[in-house]
Amino acid sequence: MSSYLELSARQRIPRIFDAGSFAEFLPPAARVVSPHLAQLDAPVSFDDGVIVGRGLLDGRVVFGAAQEGGFMGGAVGEVHGAKLVGMLRRAVDEGAHAVLLLLESGGVRLHEANAGLIAVSEVMRAILDVRASGIPVVALVGGANGCFGGMGITARCANSVVMSEEGRLAMSGPEVIETAHGVEEFDARDRALVWRTTGGKHRYLLGDCQALVADDTDAFRQAAIEAIAAAHQGEVALTLAELLAEQDMLARRLRDFGGQIEPMEVWRALGVPDPKAIPMLEADAFVALADNYRAGADAGASTGGR
Repeated sequence: MSSYLELSARQRIPRIFDAGSFAEFLPPAARVVSPHLAQLDAPVSFDDGVIVGRGLLDGRVVFGAAQEGGFMGGAVGEVHGAKLVGMLRRAVDEGAHAVLLLLESGGVRLHEANAGLIAVSEVMRAILDVRASGIPVVALVGGANGCFGGMGITARCANSVVMSEEGRLAMSGPEVIETAHGVEEFDARDRALVWRTTGGKHRYLLGDCQALVADDTDAFRQAAIEAIAAAHQGEVALTLAELLAEQDMLARRLRDFGGQIEPMEVWRALGVPDPKAIPMLEADAFVALADNYRAGADAGASTGGR
């Protein structure tokens, strides 16, 4: 068993893709770095914190990207975003079987401000273009930095999201919420609360991710293969009907859980008999239990999983 959480982006890629099959576009030797960081006398990375390329996954041609959480928390700048967009467009041009995104990011790189915001918007548009061409997009979230900000939105543009319990997915990070609204609103130092609120188990129960796996690279790889196969069996592109169903699900979620202030209260409202036991369950046992109570199951898939 190899922990997905503990690996770097460059260690994850060869463990998720078929051995020896991944060919990187614009590797570190190309020295394509952010011009903004140099102007601020900030350290740069020769891959700008993201690996993009093409490889085989279970023998099929799959384009992929992996964000490096060890460089500025995987934050997106102009070059970082451009590499993602270029990879996504090339996937369409070459008719890839799927696109796999190994996401680990705090969102937009504050050093690059508007350039980073524009980059994230372009990535989201490119993902929807990939889906419109009939190519499914699957996001994996299991890194130590989680997936927040613009990349949290980006993840939900995918056909499906695969998470581990240790992975976190949200719009605003705990520290951002605490800074903006105070510790009374959200205590970022309460790690148990943070994981209950943004972690994989809560996201799975709410229908925000379509698969929850153990913190193991083989488990992530197998879940990715299954998610791609499932997407090809359905409608890959985003449709108006599915978007309306998503809005209906969100309205019901707000109606049913809008007054709750603790994830365990949400779990109890979903009908989970012993919410306090949820954090202690292993992934397989949790999924077996959670499938009886998942929110939104009666309305079909949410933004991901279409």
